[in-house]
Amino acid sequence: MSYDAQKQAQRYIDIWNEKDAAARRAAIDEVWTENAAYTDPLVAVEGRDALDATIAAVQQQFPDFAFRLAGDVDAHHDTARFTWELGPADAVEAPVIGFDVAVFSEDGRIDKVFGFLDKIPS
Repeated sequence: MSYDAQKQAQRYIDIWNEKDAAARRAAIDEVWTENAAYTDPLVAVEGRDALDATIAAVQQQFPDFAFRLAGDVDAHHDTARFTWELGPADAVEAPVIGFDVAVFSEDGRIDKVFGFLDKIPS
C-alpha cells in the first residue's frame, strides 16, 4: 500500500472544513471509498451521502469553528491515527479535541474512520 498518511489526514480535515457543498462532495468522492464508514460516539454512518450529510450537520452546529490537525499523524500498514481540534480559528485552546483512527483502502483512499472525543464543552 502506498499513501501519505499526513497528506490524507490533512485532506480529511480540509473536507470537514469545506463549506461549499459541491466542493465538499467532490473531495469526499475523491478521498473516501464508495462504501466509506464513519463512527464516533454521536453518529455511525455508511456511504458518501451519509458522510456528507454528517459533515454538513457538524458545520451547521458549529458555524464559526474550524478543524485543525493537532500534532503528527502516526501510521502503519493501512491505518493512521491523529488528534484534531475544533474551535474558533483564533483560539489558542480549542474547546473540542478528538482523536481519529483512519483505515485506508488498497488505493490509499479512506475506507473507515473511528472517532473519539477527548474534550467536549460541558
